[in-house]
Amino acid sequence: MTKLKVVITRQLSADAQKLLDDVTDLHVVQWPSEKPCDRSWLLEHAKGASGILVMLTDKCDEEVIATAGPQLKVVASFSVGTDHVDRPALKSRNIRLGYTPTSLTDAVADLTVMLVLMAQRRGGEAMRAVIDGKWPQMPWHPFLLTGPQIRGCTVGFLGFGRIAQATLKRLVPFGIKRAIYLTSKPGKIVKEADGFGVPTESIGSIEELATDSDVVIVGCPLTEQTKYIVNAEFLARMKKTAVLINIARGPVVDTDALTSALDQGQIFGAGLDVIENEPNIQADHALLKQPRCVLLPHIGSAAIETREEMAIESVKNLLAGLNGEAMVNEYEL
Repeated sequence: MTKLKVVITRQLSADAQKLLDDVTDLHVVQWPSEKPCDRSWLLEHAKGASGILVMLTDKCDEEVIATAGPQLKVVASFSVGTDHVDRPALKSRNIRLGYTPTSLTDAVADLTVMLVLMAQRRGGEAMRAVIDGKWPQMPWHPFLLTGPQIRGCTVGFLGFGRIAQATLKRLVPFGIKRAIYLTSKPGKIVKEADGFGVPTESIGSIEELATDSDVVIVGCPLTEQTKYIVNAEFLARMKKTAVLINIARGPVVDTDALTSALDQGQIFGAGLDVIENEPNIQADHALLKQPRCVLLPHIGSAAIETREEMAIESVKNLLAGLNGEAMVNEYEL
């Protein structure tokens, strides 16, 4: 019997690798490193593949999909985001797409809270002062490195999926006053009995979200409609004491507009786990010169347990796609 060929673009955790290796009727072609595979390697080995397991940094576009050929049944992505995959190309060929949105909810929600606190309380600026040896020249005074407090805030969510809701539940014990959210599917007001513990309301306009929020958390997918949705106009509507948090995708926020808003004091600060053009961010990047901007290298899901679970789920999705079975999480194309 001819073995089905699958291509794996990274080394996986031990449990996920065992799950894959235990399937004896597969011909597994795997990149021998935890570092990104070469584009040329992916194109070469995609030929004849029935399944491909990719990472967030692997561009699974029309070229890869066409190169694989008509026998390609499934693409499994080790990620919650799918903007690196050409979804229309998959849909037109009836190729299934697996992804891992549930595995990383808690890890990203934890990191979101960290970014909120660091942006409000000037954590990055304070750490840099100590690292640069400036603390001795910073005598204490009543307003040294002060920032807005999270208690009493209105938190606005641009996108209100699993991660946003998990983040809200973590923020409630800090004493926030209210939560508002904007999605592509506006809904009803969510009462306290619905489980959040604070008044939570779906609003109808992005202008209201910008104007009313003390903290704006960006967690929507990157699409043609959401690219640069947080732009100069949005930032100009925000309060001068408000902070912007981006845990979605870099291009959802206009970097130049954000840099200008911080430079001119239009908003208080920003906490970013993502940025457009990542990871090609050099030390002279304009946002890195903004003392009230905290920028992390896209580590939202970087909890050991989370990454292990994502690896296992990716393999399960791959195998389910090959066998015509239900995936743990399948993206509806």
